[in-house]
Amino acid sequence: MRQLQGMDASFVAMESRNSPMHIGSILIYNPATAPGGFVRFKDILAFFESRMQLSRTIRQRLVRVPFDLDYPYWIEDPAFDLEYHVRHVALPKPGDWRQLCIQAARIFARPLDLDRPPWEFTVVEGLDNVPGVPKGSFAMVTKVHHAAIDGMSGIDLMEAMHTLRADEPPPDKPDTWKPEKVPSPVELLGKSYLHAVTNPWKQLEVAAKAAPGLAKAIKGLAVKDFEVSSDLVAPKTRFNRVISSHRVVEGRSFKLDDIKTMRALAPGAKVNDVFLAIVGGTLRKYLLAKQDLPKKTLTAMAPISVRSAGEKGDMGNQVAAMIAPLGTHIADPAGRLQFVHSQTTNSKAMTEALGARNMTEISKVSPALFMALGAQLYTRLGLANRTMAPPFSTVVTNVPGPPVPIYSSVARLESMMGLLCLTDGMGVGHVVQSYCDEATVIFTACRELMPDPEFYVQCIEDSFAELLAAAKALGAKPAVPAKPAAAKPKSRKPAVKAAAKPAAAKPKSKPPAKRKTATRKAKKP
Repeated sequence: MRQLQGMDASFVAMESRNSPMHIGSILIYNPATAPGGFVRFKDILAFFESRMQLSRTIRQRLVRVPFDLDYPYWIEDPAFDLEYHVRHVALPKPGDWRQLCIQAARIFARPLDLDRPPWEFTVVEGLDNVPGVPKGSFAMVTKVHHAAIDGMSGIDLMEAMHTLRADEPPPDKPDTWKPEKVPSPVELLGKSYLHAVTNPWKQLEVAAKAAPGLAKAIKGLAVKDFEVSSDLVAPKTRFNRVISSHRVVEGRSFKLDDIKTMRALAPGAKVNDVFLAIVGGTLRKYLLAKQDLPKKTLTAMAPISVRSAGEKGDMGNQVAAMIAPLGTHIADPAGRLQFVHSQTTNSKAMTEALGARNMTEISKVSPALFMALGAQLYTRLGLANRTMAPPFSTVVTNVPGPPVPIYSSVARLESMMGLLCLTDGMGVGHVVQSYCDEATVIFTACRELMPDPEFYVQCIEDSFAELLAAAKALGAKPAVPAKPAAAKPKSRKPAVKAAAKPAAAKPKSKPPAKRKTATRKAKKP
């Protein structure tokens, strides 16, 4: 039995009907590598069962302390049932990209059962009309509670459920897993008393560890290693309100080489800076059309992993946060990227001075009862509609995926797109992700706050096209792929042309042929 950390416990405390605190993904598989070119549902179950020992997340459930007097605990679930967690549905005809997104949004909107291990994988068949995806392909919509994983440990879970070769055999070590007895309320209250007695000493220890970082931050501010800018304070938009229980998900896929090409617009810029500039341009275009664009730049909370090599397989969250201004007040795409790069450089310097690891340690000693009560009051009183300024405008989390193809149940993973949890005050979040030569920008939003996701997708396409046109006008050359020319996938025209997009100024994105799934333009349900 292991107790959750403070940040993990906060995701449990924030759980509500309208704000289920799970993250996940849409994964698309091509079964051409399977025997007979077909994968049965029972093959998927057997594959998962053979690899459960590789992940601690799969068979652990939460046990909450009465009255939330202390952080919850993880125990090995004595009633674990794999078939409860791996589910099976099929799309109705015609089985296109739009229908997959609608199905994923409905699945993702439903809270997980926290009396069981908090995860679900839904196998979705019937992808018969998605351009570029062969008939017989299937998708998996995954949901895992944020208390169990962050972005990097989520990748570790992906690794446990995937192989590097289609014909890789199951683990040869015996599964030594054993269930645990569910502790009684009296036992949990006794543990909470001991924790309450020792917590002040832990708080002093964390404060002592944080003191050097605070001193370093003050010194860095004095010598102007970084500055506390007013750009770090977010203005309020239509997305920073109380959310509903309804969701929309959508996104687009681009060539990773094009993302790398755009870095030439701001010397020293990282791929993540380019992603942030694309999201900034997207929000600018969308809010301008709604006559709701603030004069001040919007900001994004960008999670930073502080997970060490020794913590690679651990459950829970090991992340700090960086506030990244998005340059939504700048019309010029090149100028926006340059602004984003300068601001992220400043934010990184500030975070490094404070000590990203210290930021996560502080959360571990926050009183559990106050955390739970604060989360409930914030939701019940609808404070997101009353506060003047949110801590940030949106979330943009960068999840690097494998640079080589991976397989699950002998089927090759063709595309992966991340999904985020939403909370009151944050009605839209973005996951930017790479996999092989693909780069995806996908968003999760409250349907009440974004009733027109197809227009938001168009804004993503236009923002990307503007940056790429500016980079090509500068004379930037695409990065040369590290793989042989024969293995390079052929480019193709996108399935749907962007509206009112001049060819010379806004070139169309050309995803690889095997990545066409994510370029399908959605229509409003």
